Amino acid sequence: MVVLIPAYEPDERLVSLVVHLRAARRDLPVVVVDDGSGPAFSEVFHEVAATGATVLRHDENRGKGRALKTGFAHVAARHPGAPVVCADCDGQHTVSDVLVVADRAARGDADVVLGARRFTGEVPLRSRFGNAVTRAAFHLGTRHRVQDTQTGLRAYPGRVLPWLAGIGGERFEYELRVLLRAVAEGLTVVEVPIATVYLDANASSHFRPLVDSARVYAPLLRFAASSLTAFAVDALALVALVAATDALLLSVVLARVLSSGLNFVVNRRWVFTRPVAPPSATRGRLGREAARYWVLAAVLLGAGYACLWAFTHLGVPLLVAKAVTDLGLFVVGFQVQRSLVFAHRRDRSGVPLAGRHPASSAAGAAAGRTAGTGPGPRAGGGAVRRR
Repeated sequence: MVVLIPAYEPDERLVSLVVHLRAARRDLPVVVVDDGSGPAFSEVFHEVAATGATVLRHDENRGKGRALKTGFAHVAARHPGAPVVCADCDGQHTVSDVLVVADRAARGDADVVLGARRFTGEVPLRSRFGNAVTRAAFHLGTRHRVQDTQTGLRAYPGRVLPWLAGIGGERFEYELRVLLRAVAEGLTVVEVPIATVYLDANASSHFRPLVDSARVYAPLLRFAASSLTAFAVDALALVALVAATDALLLSVVLARVLSSGLNFVVNRRWVFTRPVAPPSATRGRLGREAARYWVLAAVLLGAGYACLWAFTHLGVPLLVAKAVTDLGLFVVGFQVQRSLVFAHRRDRSGVPLAGRHPASSAAGAAAGRTAGTGPGPRAGGGAVRRR
């Protein structure tokens, strides 16, 4: 097991965390990534290095996501196969909680282990609100419940490090993207309860509420934006076609053909990660994805027409009936598209093709050598479990 700590402009709390980790387990390697903190903080990192920890450095601030990828590449190269537990540098994670999460990951039956805070006691309002909103949005978009989507205390087995290197995101949004991809690809995610610690109302946090919130929520917003666009096109086309033909069934079919075609293109090219593959393989996959998508579209079309027919015969206005029907079918349609229509293929090594990304080489170069390849994450049941 290796402890990885990304750090930007840290104080003595980082030194204290490393000292107490090393005291608790003398043989536990600790890797700290200085994410461009600058000369003013060199003394803090000198003290960290004096404990026996490894300190990697970025010449300039590149963001938490990039710091984590640099650390993952270093661990893959210098500690092949070792699990990694990631902790924050600002004192929010106790040594006992770091070790509990590390021990849970060491069992090897989970692809992602989350240290889930309970958010009890004195929690800053912005932190409580932000986590509540993200938790609700995550559940709406994925149908999976996660207690703490923004936790920085996470652990991963060594087999998933190449996969982690291939996930986009350089700053705070990276960790949410990891969680979204893990659930989307059916990996096993386990939550371990940890303490909720906020020091000085979380004043040491470098999280920028507006800029970084936009980055964090961007993956979730993309999921919803495509469906909302298709809904608007479908609704406008339906109203126009009903007015022109006075035929509800024909209008529903034509409007859905138009909106679903747009939705397929947008989802494939923008919402769901595209695998990196030869053109011949991509063409074959396009046909399979299109066939699955249109089968789903036909099923949803039948369900949508039945609901519209029932609502309108009950006297519900057409647009209201349309909104209620589509909201009801949104979650089902999204889940099926992600898990079946645009499901990530895996090559013979077991690594998802979508996980092959130039970022893996960049992370390796930042650490001094390229991360090795190896077995990819096991496909679990996609369950989020609490232990």
